[in-house]
Amino acid sequence: MAETEPKKRTGAVKKQPSENKKDKQPNPLTKYLRETRGEMRKVTWPTRQEAQRLTAIVIGFTIVFALFLGLLDFVWANSLEILIQTIVGA
Repeated sequence: MAETEPKKRTGAVKKQPSENKKDKQPNPLTKYLRETRGEMRKVTWPTRQEAQRLTAIVIGFTIVFALFLGLLDFVWANSLEILIQTIVGA
């Protein structure tokens, strides 16, 4: 039998793709949006009546708190004005 020499590679070698599409990590934004969509499907949404009631409660507390802060501001502003006039006028 004739001895054969191992073939030497000459020329360009085809480069194997380093990652298959299946192995490739998804785009972080795409992954985030996909996970967010999945989580939103799990949410128990309030009924229309519950949403209206809760909105009215939030608006009510906002108005009450705004009135309280407005009154507090009015009292402090007038108190400081009287105090400054007393000190400067004396």
